[in-house]
Amino acid sequence: MTEKHTESYDVVVVGGGAAGLSAALVLGRARRRTLVVDAGEPRNAPAAHMQGYLSRDGMSPAEFLAVGREEIARYGVELVRDRAVDVTRDGDFTVALASGRSVRARRLVVATGLRDELPDVPGVAERFGNDVLHCPYCHGWEVRDQAFGVLATTPLSVHQALMVSQWSKDVTFFLHEVAESDLSDDDLRRLAAAGVKVVPGAVAGLVIEDDRLTGVRLADGTVHAREVVFTAPRAVPQTGLLEKLGAEFQETPFGSYPVVDPTGLTSVPGVWAAGNAMGYAEQVINAASGGYRAGAFINGELLMTDLDAATSH
Repeated sequence: MTEKHTESYDVVVVGGGAAGLSAALVLGRARRRTLVVDAGEPRNAPAAHMQGYLSRDGMSPAEFLAVGREEIARYGVELVRDRAVDVTRDGDFTVALASGRSVRARRLVVATGLRDELPDVPGVAERFGNDVLHCPYCHGWEVRDQAFGVLATTPLSVHQALMVSQWSKDVTFFLHEVAESDLSDDDLRRLAAAGVKVVPGAVAGLVIEDDRLTGVRLADGTVHAREVVFTAPRAVPQTGLLEKLGAEFQETPFGSYPVVDPTGLTSVPGVWAAGNAMGYAEQVINAASGGYRAGAFINGELLMTDLDAATSH
């Protein structure tokens, strides 16, 4: 039987979103043999547009990624539509892909992002990215001055209700499964100052008419007319590869994320995290910046490693 050949790269980037493509672009331009493994499941796929990215404001996420793939290809970066399912280390890294292929890498960038788990309320998942939203910086301008609802998922949802009041003065905060006693005096004071109406009671579902959101129905049958609902999904970091490598994690209010230095280097030598794999609040522009930083640092680190090895003989 012929032994299956395992291809070797300077860097394997796992994740083909803004962070992964940005890292790959820098590495490709630095003449590093680079492979991007992309499972094709971007977090912002439900959104028709992305906002707040200077020079790309309003661009669709799909178009943004397509342009990024074209750019990295100019510099010889390879991209494969596959999923990294395992990783081991014996000096270098061996990454096993779902297709059965294995690749070797001297350095690894994990840019696998996170998955949003939405509240189990009828209508929320179906309307997510349309008139059910999570980020006012991403979507607030487009829905400004409409009637907002905020569906609480935890007591931290108070912050979201306060933030969205910057874009509309008609905000109703539905406590859903959060008890009013869970709100602090400061919470109540700020909500009142922002003009946010607080409504206790569980939400039974959203009212949809003619393919648009028109209201929020409570369990008691009461319907509150609303045009937009904001809610905070539960973020589930996709950090299985980092866990397999024994990376150190830290608990945050938004989940467990790897401990990284300012360049994205994890506690595992040779492994960087970028984008939402390293933090909940990384917007597209932040993720691209983090990928760039990781790519530039990796190139410099590889260069010095090779120079030191050459002079040690």
